[in-house]
Amino acid sequence: MDKKTIIGGGRVILPSGIRDDVSLIVSGSKIEAVIPASQAGKPDLDAGGRYISPGFIDIHVHGGGGHDFMDGTLDAFLGAARIHAEHGTTCMTPTTLTCSDEELQNTFRIYKQAVEVNTEGAEFVGLHLEGPFFSAQMAGAQDPQYLKLPTPDNYLPMLDGFDEIVRVSVAPELEGALELGKELRRRGIVASIAHTAATSEQCEAAFEVGYSLMTHFYCAMSTVVRRNAFRYAGAVEAGYLHDEVDVEIIADGVHLPGSLLRLIYKIKGPERITLCTDAMRGAGMPDGHYLLGSLRRGQDVIVEDGVAKLPDRSAFAGSVATADRLVRTMHALSGATLEESVAMMTRNPARILGLEGRKGSLASGYDADIVIFDNDIKVYKTLIGGRLIYNGN
Repeated sequence: MDKKTIIGGGRVILPSGIRDDVSLIVSGSKIEAVIPASQAGKPDLDAGGRYISPGFIDIHVHGGGGHDFMDGTLDAFLGAARIHAEHGTTCMTPTTLTCSDEELQNTFRIYKQAVEVNTEGAEFVGLHLEGPFFSAQMAGAQDPQYLKLPTPDNYLPMLDGFDEIVRVSVAPELEGALELGKELRRRGIVASIAHTAATSEQCEAAFEVGYSLMTHFYCAMSTVVRRNAFRYAGAVEAGYLHDEVDVEIIADGVHLPGSLLRLIYKIKGPERITLCTDAMRGAGMPDGHYLLGSLRRGQDVIVEDGVAKLPDRSAFAGSVATADRLVRTMHALSGATLEESVAMMTRNPARILGLEGRKGSLASGYDADIVIFDNDIKVYKTLIGGRLIYNGN
């Protein structure tokens, strides 16, 4: 029989609001019930008046703790998962960069190994392919030599050979992108718009065939342009115009300042915003010099001012955000309530990945993925599947 654990003594963030008069009953890896604290008895794990939240879900992350998933090592996967668990992430989708076929196949292979032995970090719930089907004009930090057109010969071997792909980010204006969107929808894989110079009309065509998400909204993404005196709306405007489309944002206060966070919140509303770290290996690490991408082919970057920059400081070169920082910043700068900000890192990404009913909320039958944090969103404890993974006391 599974051991039962009572978690209480805090302010519990439920879909219906924040309650300070309930406790969680955890049985094994699941939440058995949410009941009045008066009926639960003395907590086995007392939150000490802090918040008790669903675990954070990061649907776009490249690494952290000095590791990058493109390093192609088991240690990199496990190390990144551990550091993000310390910041409240209980599950994640490791994310690739545009690379050689050999590197990608190795990443697939290591991912499968990591899933089997990952017991001390955020759970892996599928792989996100960020590339190689991007606009060269909007490649950003993606290696341009490996960019490809989304032809069946280029994407079917990946999709047929690796069942764990749960999301693919694509520039919708590329020849073949609409057909790829249909194929992704047929397979139940999230099709997301990214690294794109598309017009609003091209994005609308993509939405019609199954694209439903905008990857790191605003970043490497077209907006209003002027051609021969005429103005044309871009991908950003398409994301705003279509209420049913989700936008993923790096809410670190640097990639998107407070003014844009407020605008996104005002237009899209709390139900269609998902926070993502898009973190590189410098996340959870001190300022200094790091490699963006793999140890073999990565480019030098400088981490300072809460972000990674190119060595000449002419542009950003990656995020060093962690999930707790995103929730803290979104709540502080956008006007979103704490409950809404938490939902953007829990319930919304769970819906996008098809994990509703299992993750993203504190409710009976859900995985016991739980984070305890204080008023400053400092994480004190992280539980994954009912096991205490991080104990900050």
